[in-house]
Amino acid sequence: MKKQSNMPLCNDLCKIIEAKHHDPFSVLGRLSDNNLTKVRLYLPYADSVRFAEKGPEIPRLAKTDFFEYTAQAGELPEHYQISWIDKEGRQHTDYDPYDFPEQLPEFDRHLFGEGKHWHIYQKLGAHRYKVDGIDGVLFTVWAPSAERVSVVGDFNRWDGRCHLMRVLGNSGVWELFIPGLDAGCLYKFEILNRQSQEILIKTDPYAQQYEHRPKTASIVVKEGAYQWQDAKWMTYRKTRDWLHEPMSIYEVHLGSWQRDDAGNFLNYRELAKQLIQYVKDMGFTHIELLPITEHPFDASWGYQSTGYFAPTSRHGSPDDFRYFIDLFHQNNIGIILDWVPAHFPKDFFALARFDGSALYEHEDPRKGEHRDWGTLIFNFGRNEVKNFLLASAIFWLEEFHLDGLRVDAVASMLYLDYSRDENDWIPNMYGGNENLEAIAFLRELNTVTHEQHPGTVVMAEESTAWPQVTRPTWTGGLGFSIKWNMGWMHDILDYISRDPIHRRYHHDQLTFGLLYAFTENFVLPFSHDEVIHGKGSLLNRMPGDEWRKFANLRLLYTLMFTYPGKKLLFMGCEFGQGTEWNFNQPLDWYVLQYPQHQGLQTLVKDLNHLYKNYPALHQYDFNHSGFDWIDCHDVEQSIISYRRKGTNDDLIIILNFTPIVRENYHIGVPSEGVYFEIFNSDSAYYEGSNIGNREILSEPEPWMGHQQSIHLTLPPLGGIILTRQTKAISSSAH
Repeated sequence: MKKQSNMPLCNDLCKIIEAKHHDPFSVLGRLSDNNLTKVRLYLPYADSVRFAEKGPEIPRLAKTDFFEYTAQAGELPEHYQISWIDKEGRQHTDYDPYDFPEQLPEFDRHLFGEGKHWHIYQKLGAHRYKVDGIDGVLFTVWAPSAERVSVVGDFNRWDGRCHLMRVLGNSGVWELFIPGLDAGCLYKFEILNRQSQEILIKTDPYAQQYEHRPKTASIVVKEGAYQWQDAKWMTYRKTRDWLHEPMSIYEVHLGSWQRDDAGNFLNYRELAKQLIQYVKDMGFTHIELLPITEHPFDASWGYQSTGYFAPTSRHGSPDDFRYFIDLFHQNNIGIILDWVPAHFPKDFFALARFDGSALYEHEDPRKGEHRDWGTLIFNFGRNEVKNFLLASAIFWLEEFHLDGLRVDAVASMLYLDYSRDENDWIPNMYGGNENLEAIAFLRELNTVTHEQHPGTVVMAEESTAWPQVTRPTWTGGLGFSIKWNMGWMHDILDYISRDPIHRRYHHDQLTFGLLYAFTENFVLPFSHDEVIHGKGSLLNRMPGDEWRKFANLRLLYTLMFTYPGKKLLFMGCEFGQGTEWNFNQPLDWYVLQYPQHQGLQTLVKDLNHLYKNYPALHQYDFNHSGFDWIDCHDVEQSIISYRRKGTNDDLIIILNFTPIVRENYHIGVPSEGVYFEIFNSDSAYYEGSNIGNREILSEPEPWMGHQQSIHLTLPPLGGIILTRQTKAISSSAH
């Protein structure tokens, strides 16, 4: 064929050169020209171009980077390859991306537009893909306010002119199949806003891996390669009765639980081996991870996520994280992930004003910004945004086998005026402060996750008196599995931090929680929030000298493990770390060389095993039938006593919140017999003063509404657990 003559470029070609064309497939690739076929390429870095396998040369349009060839009927194969030499003399052989039809089916686009595509993460983003036997990567992104979107990456010199995408109808979704690419390539999306003509370079919202911070490029992953070994756990999970089973959660920040000798982060695989052994030995049933969704800023602890479908690269690859979860499951330990749909950061490379418009957030800052946190609020009323979040939840439960999600900052989602001044919020359509769109989203989140993945739990961090947080959506509830009992936690920590001489004036803080304990499914959280922002460690919030601090903390944990509700304890609290938690360094493990810290750690271990081994302590955590007060009125002596009841066992707990030994303390008991002390927080095993009881024979003396009663010695700042059925375990010996 002859070289093309010099002619003025049409408007479409100019738009390709300027990277402003919304439909490059109308200009590039295989084009019909009467009875002939025209192939047009735009290759800014090419010196010469021909069809592969020594095919004919493709001439350059004079003084441009367009190359054009007119073929006779039947001359071209179904998909042609081109071979080109760049200006540095390197040869490249590729299929033409503009020689392939649309790939994302209309059905997927329709479901996404309705907000009902639970697995949209399998469609949007970047995925290894095959078309007519040709391997490559299919890129798709939602950017409805874009005039043009390009894929840029390490394969095209990050040049937005090279791989312009096509828009699919009015869906706002853009796509491009680039043959020849494989897992491991780096990419972003370059977006030209239709109105402002602003050019933005954005990471993929649906990317499943990112570069290690501070770099921000998305990475194409090799999906489906990991071979899971946790089938036994996953089968059990579908039918487990978690409501009536023990759930003791160890809350962990992977970046500071432990590091290597040089202070570097550990890989997920290394963490798995070390952490599993520790968690098993300590008796926890689950761990809860502070967010490992990718995030740019270490000091956010993951709560300002930019990657809602990607585990952070700080600790390795997605398959490394799968190994981490898999190994925990093989050791019968569940994993819950902190997940943050309440807000997202303003980082320029991520979701904020993604296509130059307020796409994921609200335009009006009175609805779209958390001023306290400097973050943006998702527009829960937009179907595609809601679908993004719902798909993220499903992604972690399905693709990573996680056993649950803990939803952060639920209160900030429920209220339009959350932490706002009087004139800094917009009422809902009825004039109220309830965020109706967020409420609908949360109900759908819980409905969908429970239907799709039975046996998983969704936990709410909700700090207000919003009703029915853990009640079914069909009764008007939000549908969560469990709610953090923030009120109980604040009351108890306030009470225990007071000097014992003043506690009698605040006795109601000990007892008030039982008035509402069974209105929701509660977990009792002593979380990371209680050991940061100048609050100090739990140990140093206890009053008194060193002995009393440890005794108070042992007593606090005894209360938590015997009180109705599932349990959560932040790492380091179990051995009494003395300093406030620092995300940037490992825990102070060295303190375990001191007996008091060892004793506290042993106490938590024994409480965990008691909690798991005695159904009375976990079987009816959410039902009043599992709890009875024996005496909640001993204000002057700051003592409470109660029963925890299971179907076949019954335990008595007595807690003394003063440093005074109470001799001959009289309580009523439900049955005649011999009572054994199976646990004593003051035991010498825990570095206590070793004051307590052995066998106690009941007497037919009516007391506290019971026909039988016993007389006890109560240890100072101590708690004891009694049973009629079991002799004392070794940890409570004296």
